Amino acid sequence: MENLLLIVAGAAIILAVAYAVFNFFSVKKLEEGTEKMGEIADAIRIGANTFIKYEYKLVAIIGAVIAVVVFIVISWQAAIAFIMGAVLSAAAGWVGMKIATYANVRVTNRARESKDLGKTLKVAFKGGSVMGLCVAGFALLGLVTVYLIFGLGAGQINDIINDTIGTNFITGLKASFTMTLSGYALGCSIIAMFNRVGGGIYTKAADMGADLVGKTEAHIPEDDPRNPATIADNVGDNVGDVAGLGSDLLESYVGAILSAVMLACELFMHTAEFTDAEFLNKLMLFPIVFAGCGLIACIIGISYIVIKPRLSKNVHMELNVATWISAGVTVVAGIVLSYLMFKDIPAETMKSIGFRVSEFSPWLAAVCGIIAGIVIGVISEYYTSYDYKPTKKISHASKEGPALTVTQGLANGMISCMLPVVVLAVAIFGSYAIAGMYGVACAAFGMLSFVAATVSVDTYGPISDNAGGIAEMSGLDEEVRGITDKLDSVGNTTAAIGKGFAIGSAAFAALSLMTSYLYAFTGHDLVLDIINPLTLCGALCGGALPFFFSGLLIEAVAKAARKMVEEVRRQFRENPGILAGTELPDYKTCIGISSQGALKEMRIPCIFCILFPLVTGFVFGPMFVGGVLIGATLSAIMLALFCGNAGGAWDNAKKYIEAGGLAEVKAEIEKAKSEAGETAENVVFEENVGKGSPAHDAAVVGDTVGDPLKDTVGPSLDILIKIMSTISLVAVVVFSQYNLFDVIQRAIGA
Repeated sequence: MENLLLIVAGAAIILAVAYAVFNFFSVKKLEEGTEKMGEIADAIRIGANTFIKYEYKLVAIIGAVIAVVVFIVISWQAAIAFIMGAVLSAAAGWVGMKIATYANVRVTNRARESKDLGKTLKVAFKGGSVMGLCVAGFALLGLVTVYLIFGLGAGQINDIINDTIGTNFITGLKASFTMTLSGYALGCSIIAMFNRVGGGIYTKAADMGADLVGKTEAHIPEDDPRNPATIADNVGDNVGDVAGLGSDLLESYVGAILSAVMLACELFMHTAEFTDAEFLNKLMLFPIVFAGCGLIACIIGISYIVIKPRLSKNVHMELNVATWISAGVTVVAGIVLSYLMFKDIPAETMKSIGFRVSEFSPWLAAVCGIIAGIVIGVISEYYTSYDYKPTKKISHASKEGPALTVTQGLANGMISCMLPVVVLAVAIFGSYAIAGMYGVACAAFGMLSFVAATVSVDTYGPISDNAGGIAEMSGLDEEVRGITDKLDSVGNTTAAIGKGFAIGSAAFAALSLMTSYLYAFTGHDLVLDIINPLTLCGALCGGALPFFFSGLLIEAVAKAARKMVEEVRRQFRENPGILAGTELPDYKTCIGISSQGALKEMRIPCIFCILFPLVTGFVFGPMFVGGVLIGATLSAIMLALFCGNAGGAWDNAKKYIEAGGLAEVKAEIEKAKSEAGETAENVVFEENVGKGSPAHDAAVVGDTVGDPLKDTVGPSLDILIKIMSTISLVAVVVFSQYNLFDVIQRAIGA
């Protein structure tokens, strides 16, 4: 059975990677278009390559230090797994960045040649699918490799079953299979954090600099070639919204799956009634094979758009259908898998860990996560799409100036937090009632089981955004920019939906990892006493931590953006020919400002989130860190939802105005007044309510406020939750025995 199931997962990996390679080269062989389009695409590609090389050099140094520490303190197996996770996560980001820099100009050219929204969507989505398939394929490849080499080959699973777990040759601490898995997850998390934070600072510094000076001061269009920050802005889309996204979702996917595998090991080691080794093996395999089934389902869903002869102009519907197909096939495959794997396990054995619906318990728990993810996605769509009232309210508020634009966006973001959290709470309770704590972990990987489809949909957005920039800089017809803007607008909404999935899965995974964390240092007692002063103090500090972390990120973006604004203003001031169109701006200096700012400013936030649980653990001990994890998880979920939804709504409110939404409303009001026999003199709209109007300027300010929230802070918070949980789980075996607080207590005889 084990071999057969691993073959299923292996087949899914091979199919996914092969399909990704096919789509990569089928996109690359398309024509780039005019010579001017090719030159701009080359500049973007060179800028993205240069930045990611420098970033990876920095991350490699930090990663090497962490790998050595893990080798010395935990085990050599965990150190190797850590390196594997880091390499695969970095590879996912690199592949995504490469295909994005090839696909962007080809999307522009397809829009130029065909003037067809559906045909253009197909190219953009095919490019995005390379990232989606690689994220899931690389993640599963690493998981299966770790399972085969260390779990089976090195006998670490048998060590758990036979209670013969080895110890570290230096510290003497137990080095179980869960520590090896934690090493793999930690490697993925480290790369994800640096890619998301570094890329997020880069892209938002360039974006804010370009918008604040170009749009609101010089009143030139977005991505106008006269704007010196334009190329840097387009480079940022690739390093932040693509490379960062790939590493982020791979880390989320891995964390969700491994939380279930590690929890199964901990339950076996610490639950007296759970002694069935066969049941343990199946509990460990189920998340991996379920993910493999989900990957095959995603191949089917992605093929719907790639193979369908003609796509409709309803972009959102086409993307939703691809996601629904992936989710539906995953659900059907899951029930078959659950039945085949657990049908022969005695009912009493299943009840020992909380299975209450016999062999279907893990499947039902995973379905809870899938449903929760879809519902959270629908809620995010409602609060961020300009097809619905909340975002339109922000657009209308822009008529009264930037202050009300920002105020309405803040209100929208805060209100949008409530329903997703209620959905998460119901899903957590439901999955726990069905299959105990293992069920909560099942909900986590269930929510991300069709991650290849959601990442494909997410990645197509920045590719379309880049395509629009190339169209503008190349001086193509407005119709071409209209097509790419429509794709980009839908991309903003799909990005908010994807962030909702990542945040939701982080909540499930963090709860599962918390259980493993408690088992790791108590051995049996799963009570985290919130009345304990240490735990309570930790929870208070943990609750403040995401706000402090977010403040560091926003300040980092502001510093880099300030330099960008100064540089763009300097060029406009010293070279009047730039705005006149007789001189070319200096793009390279702006690219350098974004690169240097990102590389410099990302270090403190990233290192801080790694060191905080370690330092507090070695000072105050495991109960304090347990409180930190609870407090940080609760506040980070709310803050991430707020940032993602508010930022997405501000962006789409701006696009609603640019698409003529307010002009249509103005015309409707004037028509209604005319039919009623009234004059339209008291209509509150300005004469110009489109691009370049005061309302548009106010919406640009709102979008600029939201930029670091939705693309830097929000996506980084779900990584913060998981990286802190993983680091704490790896290190708790050490600081539970060696911490300053215990030393002081023993010294004073407490």
